[in-house]
Amino acid sequence: MIAGQGITLQVSLQALKAFEAAARRGSFKLAADELSLTPTAISHHISNLEGRLNVNLFHRQGRRIALTKAGIRLAEATSDGFRKIENSLEELVAVGSKVRVTTTSSLAAMILIPSQNEFEQINPGISVEISTGESIDNQSYTIPIRFGDATAIEASDIIKSESFNVFGASGMKPPSWSNEPVTLFTTEWKNKTLPDSPLEAWLTINGLEGSNIKLKKFDQELFGIQQAMAENVLVFCSTTLTKRLLEANLLQQFGTQPVKSDLCYYVPNKRSFETRSAVRFLDWVEGLLSP
Repeated sequence: MIAGQGITLQVSLQALKAFEAAARRGSFKLAADELSLTPTAISHHISNLEGRLNVNLFHRQGRRIALTKAGIRLAEATSDGFRKIENSLEELVAVGSKVRVTTTSSLAAMILIPSQNEFEQINPGISVEISTGESIDNQSYTIPIRFGDATAIEASDIIKSESFNVFGASGMKPPSWSNEPVTLFTTEWKNKTLPDSPLEAWLTINGLEGSNIKLKKFDQELFGIQQAMAENVLVFCSTTLTKRLLEANLLQQFGTQPVKSDLCYYVPNKRSFETRSAVRFLDWVEGLLSP
């Protein structure tokens, strides 16, 4: 419907498409070919439109047509309108076929990228593009998966609450906590607003207070885990990031109890991601990160 001077006009979309095509092509016949209609149908649509608007949109001289002043004005508006609709549709099709994700380097390298092919195989019409960064990506249709303080985040945005434990390379001898010094890799976050990793709480629930521990700190969990595997050293880190390595028998744990933390992975304004591809990806990620 088109509103003008207090009067609501019933103008069909098909009539506007017929007019726009005829105005752009300069011919009823060419417009008919483009829209898979007959020239008579194009003429009929345009005549009806002229009747609704009570103006002539074309000067007709036999088979030749030329826009009137009113026709020029409407042609500019319809061409601009249909172009915007077409661009929006193309953008939405692209959005529906690709999921863009930004996240931490550790989650990307240890969980999302190794699992990406699995998602694309079960969703063959959707591809995933993963990039890393600590700040929220401002580009449209990007899903930011962030690491943050669960006490300051909406519960509906959290996709995985984090717990921590001690791990070592597969085949490594169990540590003797009471008999000798133990080197333990851990993480000191770049982001100083994040809660510390809960090492003291872990020592307490496992009855290991007072153990002779030599800490070595990295600024990303990824580095601590990789270096611990390379040097046969223990690492205190996320149970989420070690999941795939445990399943592949590249890491092991030693019967200690994990400890919960105030840290979590979350998606800011998670409910705002409503495209089918985004919903499928977020559901898949939550399943991937679950125990």
